[in-house]
Amino acid sequence: MTEYHVKRPLRRAPVHPGEVVRGDVLPALGLSVSEAARRLGVSRQQLHRILACTHPITTEMALRIGRLAGNGPGLWLRMQQSHDLWHEEQRLKNELKQIEPAEMAATAPASASRE
Repeated sequence: MTEYHVKRPLRRAPVHPGEVVRGDVLPALGLSVSEAARRLGVSRQQLHRILACTHPITTEMALRIGRLAGNGPGLWLRMQQSHDLWHEEQRLKNELKQIEPAEMAATAPASASRE
């Protein structure tokens, strides 16, 4: 699977990784939710919450899904992070506008700062 980076700001929320698992991964693997949960070693309810996009993919679940799908945990973690970050940016939009960015101080040589 080829990856690409999306430039910010996104106008709409990134897809929740559970939606990808539900709509693409399970059908491609020919697995039911029950069979996928069994293979992942989790309860059907736990997997269902992820597929319903009501719960995030944790590091542990990313490892499990990455193993099942054969593409590793990184993709799933990055998808969850993008999803979470976008929603938090929307929630904090007005507060973030109030924060004035700090300017970088002129960097002195490391030896000069120790004296």
